[in-house]
Amino acid sequence: MKFTLSWLKDHLETDAGLDEIVETLTRIGLEVEEVSNPAERLTAFTIARVIDARPHPNADRLKVLSVDAGDGGEPLQIVCGAPNARAGLVGVLARPGDYVPGIDVTLSVGKIRDVESFGMMCSERELELSDAHSGIIDLPEDAPVGASFADYAGLDDPVIEIGLTPNRPDCAGVSGIARDLAAAGLGKLKENRPAAVAGEGACPVGVTLDFGDTPSLCPAFALRLVRGVKNGPSPEWMQKRLVAIGLRPINALVDITNYITFDRGRPLHVFDAAKVKGDLVVRRGRKGEELLGLDGRTYGFDDTMCVIADDTGVESIAGIMGGEHSGCTEETTDVLIESALWDETNIARTGRALGINTDARYRFERGVDPQFCVPGLDLATRMVIDLCGGSASEMTLAGAIPDTDRTIDLPMSEVKRLSGLDLSPPEIRGVLSRLGFWVAGTGETAKVAPPSWRPDVHGKADLVEEVVRIVGLDEIASVPLPRNRHVAGKMLTVSQSRRSQARRTLAVRGMKEAVTWSFISKAQAEAFGGGARVLELANPISPELSDMRPSLVPGLAAAAQRNADRGFPDSAQFEVGQVFADDTPKGQSMVAAGVRRGTAGLAGADRHWTGNAQPVSVFDAKADAEAVLAAIGAPVDKLMVFAEAPDWLHPGRSGELRLGPKTVLARFGELHPRTLRALDLDGPMVAFEVYLDAVPEPKAKAGRSKGAFDVSDLMPVRRDFAFVVDEGVSADKLLKAARGADKKLITDVTLFDVYRGTGIGEGQKSLAIDVTLQPRDKTLTDEEIDAVAAKIRAAVEKATGGSLRG
Repeated sequence: MKFTLSWLKDHLETDAGLDEIVETLTRIGLEVEEVSNPAERLTAFTIARVIDARPHPNADRLKVLSVDAGDGGEPLQIVCGAPNARAGLVGVLARPGDYVPGIDVTLSVGKIRDVESFGMMCSERELELSDAHSGIIDLPEDAPVGASFADYAGLDDPVIEIGLTPNRPDCAGVSGIARDLAAAGLGKLKENRPAAVAGEGACPVGVTLDFGDTPSLCPAFALRLVRGVKNGPSPEWMQKRLVAIGLRPINALVDITNYITFDRGRPLHVFDAAKVKGDLVVRRGRKGEELLGLDGRTYGFDDTMCVIADDTGVESIAGIMGGEHSGCTEETTDVLIESALWDETNIARTGRALGINTDARYRFERGVDPQFCVPGLDLATRMVIDLCGGSASEMTLAGAIPDTDRTIDLPMSEVKRLSGLDLSPPEIRGVLSRLGFWVAGTGETAKVAPPSWRPDVHGKADLVEEVVRIVGLDEIASVPLPRNRHVAGKMLTVSQSRRSQARRTLAVRGMKEAVTWSFISKAQAEAFGGGARVLELANPISPELSDMRPSLVPGLAAAAQRNADRGFPDSAQFEVGQVFADDTPKGQSMVAAGVRRGTAGLAGADRHWTGNAQPVSVFDAKADAEAVLAAIGAPVDKLMVFAEAPDWLHPGRSGELRLGPKTVLARFGELHPRTLRALDLDGPMVAFEVYLDAVPEPKAKAGRSKGAFDVSDLMPVRRDFAFVVDEGVSADKLLKAARGADKKLITDVTLFDVYRGTGIGEGQKSLAIDVTLQPRDKTLTDEEIDAVAAKIRAAVEKATGGSLRG
């Protein structure tokens, strides 16, 4: 929301300076995002007089001017092509070195058709004052030559931009901002209530609200005809204000509606009455209907949208944008002025569906003051008559203005209880009254009625918030938190702890955390097992973000590819976030996932004199998944590895980590070539997903203390075994059998060699394992070690059908 300082003072009688106003705005919740002064861009431009204007010797349309800059020096020679350049003209001079904002050029001495030019005489467009550029600025003859143009033209009017929260539609107009400042003690609010316009005769154009059996999308629609107007440029003061806030002046009728939109937060629309056929009907759109909007784009409609139509079809997108056909031009002589109320949710939904953002939509979807619907029409009518002439008809009103009256009981003690501010009842009543609230009652509980322009106030906590923001948050005393005399209890949930532990673990392993979209394209969703209709977005940001993601891998893989495209081929990213199997709460799960690309393994990436890094493999992804599971407390010693994996992973180079035969805790592997092609990725690329919610929660302990640290003071014993097994036997099966041979003594079993070749039969392989025995009570004898070895041989032979390699 932008406005100028002088515009604010049309509604606020105050002696406060700019700095105090800016500070107060931020203090009361209307955060100032930027303050700019147009005069600062134009400080270098001065008023100058043309002494002589003679034809250019080498160009018919150019003139060579002799210009008095008013500094007592020699006249400047300037080449100018403006048709109004003449001797005696007083205009605006820019010298070499001056920056001209309208053409984004810093001037320098130059030659134009072999004649040197030492500056330029400026038009209004070159100074960004308006779009006028048919000639240079022509000032009155008595304008002070040599003086600053910005000071002379009164351009020293700072522009203030505030960031509005969605719950403050009342401050989408300058008058609402002034009301808040007056309530904060920064001046007196000027009463600018529009006077009613009686009108002469009935409005010849009727209005019908036709929604049939469906809910109405338009509570009220007010309309008035003004005959005999003369449409042309709006007054200079209005144009200056509109340009200052970034709007382009069009003509008086359109500019009036834009001005009232920002002045009072009341969007309006004007129709050229000669182009409207028959009466107006406010209804739902119909499939196949189209409208050429004022922005030059053609829009199609359906029955979820609200439109304004006449006998020939749709003339306006209700509450959002008018149509080109019925727009007002300089030939307009009769104008219909509309002031209506619309369903806020429908305005927002229609704007998103059509991709339209306008100042009208911005205000209507937040909620405008329903009680200002008719006064807003009166204000626009009066301004049209004053600026364009004509005579007004009586107003016609379809529907009814909604009753917004509601009363809230406010115990005065609530202010201190909720905020800590110790204010007296008269102070509280005074603040609310200045904000426009009706306050009654003299006891400990007051009856408070919010004004019609505050749709966000519904309860006593909202009233306390109003009091606190006006009095000032800086008035709340700082109170230290009480010191607990005991150890604080556990604050994080199991899910929160697991997410944090997963992030720390993957970061330690050299991976960078990424945050990707929760939406992916339809094709990507289907490639990763998703794409169900229930997960399609109703209003996607773009076609590439149409479905809720069934996996984190597509977003991470795309991020890795973007890094590679920018010269960083070896990257490792992870993300902890939600994935979606369906639209139910149980269909959402928390996942930790990661992608490694190129040579971005745990040992480091890229080239080195000691040896180049190896491309990432399935074992890198498996190690990452196991590390996360270990960090979040999964029973890693009980995990089982299965060769099964989803279709988006490479068969034979992927797997699953399960707890038992059915509970999948993680998936890992190399991305399938088909997946790489579908996502337009270059390999090699490996990925993993750990399902944090699938890990069983640890059993509750009787106490909070940790168990005793149990470590043996005896040396461990290590023995190696090599077994010959069939090619189809998995190493995991062998390892599991060896671990189970003697659970009391065997503390670790690892695979350190896989051999195929000479001495090993066809269709077989040799798996070598390292077994660690940890005695607890006494040193093991050779006989005891041999007995455990026999158990290991027997267990492996039974589980795998293999034999000890000779």
